[in-house]
Amino acid sequence: MVLAIGVLAGAAANQAASAPALSDSAAPEIPAKTISMKTGRITSQPIGHYEFCRSYRSECGPVSSPAAPPRVTDYGWKVVHEVNEAVNFSIMPMTDMEIYGQEEVWAYPDIAGDCEDYALLKRHMLIERGFSAGDLLITVVRKPDGEGHAVLTLRTAEGDYVLDNLQEQVLAWTDTPYRYLKRQSSENSGRWVTIENGTDLLVGSVE
Repeated sequence: MVLAIGVLAGAAANQAASAPALSDSAAPEIPAKTISMKTGRITSQPIGHYEFCRSYRSECGPVSSPAAPPRVTDYGWKVVHEVNEAVNFSIMPMTDMEIYGQEEVWAYPDIAGDCEDYALLKRHMLIERGFSAGDLLITVVRKPDGEGHAVLTLRTAEGDYVLDNLQEQVLAWTDTPYRYLKRQSSENSGRWVTIENGTDLLVGSVE
């Protein structure tokens, strides 16, 4: 099973070889500082993630030695941008119903997937590149049209940032149009916690 995950992540990276990427000499685009999400009580785990954890138990347990969010280096930001671009470029957007004939299937995508599949693959690839699982948290949001959506949150010392299959750039979570509902716990990847300051952004984003 672990080998299969590695193959999928490698396939996405290989398919992205022709994607627009940062050159070795290109300076990474570093997002402006922001604030961190304020998390609250333990809440319900999405059913799709629950089923995913039954297949990938090693990815859904306590995170060893949780620490304060790290300060990401310029090289670290370059890696984040490259992974975000690679997965967004190489995976075709399709719904679970189109792929599997049923809703709420969370899985590592091969050539196609929906929002949570993008987030799962980005998370896996960044962990392989040295980021901590406790700083890469799948997050459930609500779009302005009311539709549910999933993104990957990166915790840093400068605040929280979002990798989104609907956005080319890595953005501060406060610069997105979403209402933030819940995310994985930074201490246990199989638990989910509420986001207490996620509704304030919706009001602030209206112009």
